[in-house]
Amino acid sequence: MSLPPLVEPAAELTVDEVRRYSRHLIIPDVGMDGQKRLKNAKVLVVGAGGLGSPALLYLAAAGVGTLGIVEYDEVDESNLQRQIIHGQSDVGRSKAQSARDSVKEVNPYVNVILHETRLDNDNVLDIFAGYDLILDGTDNFATRYLVNDAAVILGKPYVWGSIFRFEGQVSVFWETHGPQYRDLYPEAPPPGMVPSCAEGGVLGVLCASIGSIMVTEAIKLITGIGEPLIGRLMVYDALEMNYTTLKVRKDPNAEPITELIDYEAFCGTVSDEAAEAAVDATISVRQLKDWLDARERGEKDFVLVDVREPNEYEINRIPGAVLMPKGEFLTGEALEKLPQDKQVVIHCKTGVRSAEALAVVKGAGMGDAVHVGGGVAAWVNQIDPSQPAY
Repeated sequence: MSLPPLVEPAAELTVDEVRRYSRHLIIPDVGMDGQKRLKNAKVLVVGAGGLGSPALLYLAAAGVGTLGIVEYDEVDESNLQRQIIHGQSDVGRSKAQSARDSVKEVNPYVNVILHETRLDNDNVLDIFAGYDLILDGTDNFATRYLVNDAAVILGKPYVWGSIFRFEGQVSVFWETHGPQYRDLYPEAPPPGMVPSCAEGGVLGVLCASIGSIMVTEAIKLITGIGEPLIGRLMVYDALEMNYTTLKVRKDPNAEPITELIDYEAFCGTVSDEAAEAAVDATISVRQLKDWLDARERGEKDFVLVDVREPNEYEINRIPGAVLMPKGEFLTGEALEKLPQDKQVVIHCKTGVRSAEALAVVKGAGMGDAVHVGGGVAAWVNQIDPSQPAY
């Protein structure tokens, strides 16, 4: 589906801009007119992380005149494997400010606007209103549905990307011209069903592959060239080096989106069963340390179970923990291994997977089982900072 240009052209390009963008200008489909449209464009990138990093750098290099960055997090060393807009000296800095400095280094002619805040129902419509186009590189379902609904309400197009391990997906959603995100994913997956990148990992270079495709779609929309991925989902498998394009159709029976909802409740962070199981059955890492010390003295007896994956267990661990991945709880295999005469204490990385496993254990009749809030991440942060975090 070919569409007219999203943005009107700027009045002119300076001599310096002509020199900078000369390789664009000699492409007949872009030319002076297309480059002027890029100069006049206002693009908002939600997240300066794995996908936002290459997207921001290439949008800046392409000559997009105004770039907005929504980001509230700080740079962590674990980000540097894939978030190429940040460097070692940026660890501990605001991601938004780090990204701005890198963008300015790539192209000083770009106007950068920072939104150092968490995107939510109270600010999303006001923030989105000032931009022509949105790029969504977020990694959680609640924010994805929020971005979609705000874009639908405002009638704005947005480019969506997603990555996990060796696979990426890209599409363009514009409700006035085609499907929206809810047509692809009418409902969020059950809590705990789809691991985040922090839980499941991602090949760093995959971010560049998907982020660059997102920018390609943005340039096409702004300048009105080519056929954007409206009504199509592009799936990239890096291991097979295979691109597959699937059709996405509008749901004719979908309810119109007229207002924002409670997205955390809609998506859920843990299942209702896990949340119920964790009530009055959550201990802190400091309490766990006291329990472990008491176990050493023979004053307390329990089994500590780590429900992460084996590769995570190799990175860091709580001393004395026995590895039983969460999948073994879902199949029931773990229940056969657990002792019946000891209290069961469960932990994962942050407390989400352990709450799901706790629900299974309690459902099997082990009523005194507990899980560790904050998991091994809190253990490393509060108890044993000599271990690496991830």
